[in-house]
Amino acid sequence: MVGAGGAGFPTHVKARCQADVVIANGAECEPLLNVDQCAMRDEAGEIVAGLEAVMQATGAKKGVICTKEHYHDAVASLQQALKGKEGIFLKLLKSTYPAGDEQVMVYEVTGKVVPTGGLPLDAGAVVLNVSTLKNVSRALNGIPVTSKTVTVTGEVDHPVTLEVPIGTPYQLLIERAGGPKSASGYTAIIGGPCMGTLENDWSKPVTKTTGGIVVLKSDHPLIATKTDDFARDVKLAKAVCCQCSLCTQMCPRNALGLKVEPHKAMRAAANDDGSLLGDINGVFSCCSCGLCTYYACNFGLNPSAMMTRMKNGLSRAGVKPEKRIAYPVSEGYNLTKLPVFRLVSRMGVSQYESNAPFVREEISVSRVTIPLKMHIGAPAEPVVTVGSRVKKGDLIARIPEGKMGANIHASIDGTVEAIDNLNIMIGR
Repeated sequence: MVGAGGAGFPTHVKARCQADVVIANGAECEPLLNVDQCAMRDEAGEIVAGLEAVMQATGAKKGVICTKEHYHDAVASLQQALKGKEGIFLKLLKSTYPAGDEQVMVYEVTGKVVPTGGLPLDAGAVVLNVSTLKNVSRALNGIPVTSKTVTVTGEVDHPVTLEVPIGTPYQLLIERAGGPKSASGYTAIIGGPCMGTLENDWSKPVTKTTGGIVVLKSDHPLIATKTDDFARDVKLAKAVCCQCSLCTQMCPRNALGLKVEPHKAMRAAANDDGSLLGDINGVFSCCSCGLCTYYACNFGLNPSAMMTRMKNGLSRAGVKPEKRIAYPVSEGYNLTKLPVFRLVSRMGVSQYESNAPFVREEISVSRVTIPLKMHIGAPAEPVVTVGSRVKKGDLIARIPEGKMGANIHASIDGTVEAIDNLNIMIGR
């Protein structure tokens, strides 16, 4: 198992510790997505069972499930599943962005800030996505991860949330949702509209971390913003950025005392002078949530991308963050909590907000392409050969000896048709 919320950190590694509290992240931070809401509504019992298992493994005496108060059906299911449970509590959050950010959630639950370069464990916490906890419960019953629940929305006729075999091409999900039959004139955002990545190759497969497919017309302003164009961003920084610092003032991690200052990244880029970057530690604390780009900047600039580039450049140069907190949590911390409805309106995607209901049906897929690396760590090593017959759930690749990684299992019954350095292909 790996983190199903998108990070892909191996779950068994995260649970190999001693903690005070285990936090279940059910905030579904990204707009438009419906995956975790469906899991909490329909599999609340499994989520609670998975949470209990991780609490036992880590020695935590307290468990907290964080979700948004307006997810009424999910809240009702969780409340029912928690009846008679000792030491597990439900924390209801407002519909703000980024409520599901790990550091924000740890602070909301514990009152402690995770330092730059640190982990939630530094605040005595372990954080797991609710869908990950559902998978933990199933693993305890001998059921490996072979499928992923994905919301498909945007320029489609029938927004929908589907559970599909890992390795299913994006195209099949888009067509099931009544979307375009090719990427011509369209671009998909894999993940959510804020932190997702652009994809024009719709033959690529669903992985253990895929949570959403948002289809937009290629000329949508959000696609232009998310397109990596360093030269364009630098020109705009030179010509337009007035150093108003609103991007920094609205940054939730800056408000937590982590010295995240995107306006200084824009200043350094515009002047080609790294000495203007400010506290380098703050660059490493940026989580690339995109709030500064998609909402705070009134000029349509891209400070989030600039921060990400700076962070990557520093890492390549061998610079590492110091494990510290720069200053106390701001008295205006709560003022940085951005209502989601304002964010989606500014991003130009409010028309795509819909229920995206979960439909229990089997997607007919004749061939899956299962990546050997769907997680943080080393790629898994195949334990099957071309021509091997496999059944759904069979182990097909395992963690390399002495490495961090995750096992991989067949997602359909079939024959191994090809193996390369990146994927295992199985055909029915």
